[in-house]
Amino acid sequence: MNTRLGLIDYGMGNLHSVQIAFERLHKALHIVRQPADLSSCDALILPGVGAFDPAMVHLEQTRLVPDLKSWVKGGRPLLGICLGLQLLFESSDEGNATGLGLLKGHVQRLPSNQGERIPHMGWAALQHRNDCPLLDKEDPDSWMYFVHSYAAVPSQNSDLAAIAPFGRDNITAMVWKGRLGACQFHPEKSAAAGERMLRRWLKWLETGAKPVP
Repeated sequence: MNTRLGLIDYGMGNLHSVQIAFERLHKALHIVRQPADLSSCDALILPGVGAFDPAMVHLEQTRLVPDLKSWVKGGRPLLGICLGLQLLFESSDEGNATGLGLLKGHVQRLPSNQGERIPHMGWAALQHRNDCPLLDKEDPDSWMYFVHSYAAVPSQNSDLAAIAPFGRDNITAMVWKGRLGACQFHPEKSAAAGERMLRRWLKWLETGAKPVP
């Protein structure tokens, strides 16, 4: 199966680095800027850098929001990256906009009492929580690169795929539900470990994209 991947461009995504990462995997990405562009796609990538409210405004201006909701509710694959993960939730401390609401929960500012700098920038090791096609429990090198000041708090523990340490606490690193998944970190900037993760996503897509309950 030759899965056609769409990369959503709403003016606030790290498109170039994501494209380069998939080029290394010999996979072309089709840019999606409007609803008509979705017809040539089998799976979508929702990247993002910046703030929650402007991102939702930009996304709404593409007129893609209803289609993205229908896409995910129809069981079609979507992978969010960094801010793309946060937009999947209902709301954020960072602003007043309503998120996509594809996952139940809220995005909170990172706690300032953990002795860590905010924004959180650097490498952190993933700790697995629930099954996810992107994770291999026997992979010892699950160190990923983070750049963020906010983190999602899923309402349903079953949606939490992995966490990462932040001071004395842990924060959401990955979420997964059905065929919808997202990473708070940047797999495209996480060297060999990130490349392995993206390769697993491609393999999962090419072998039928079995949903995770």
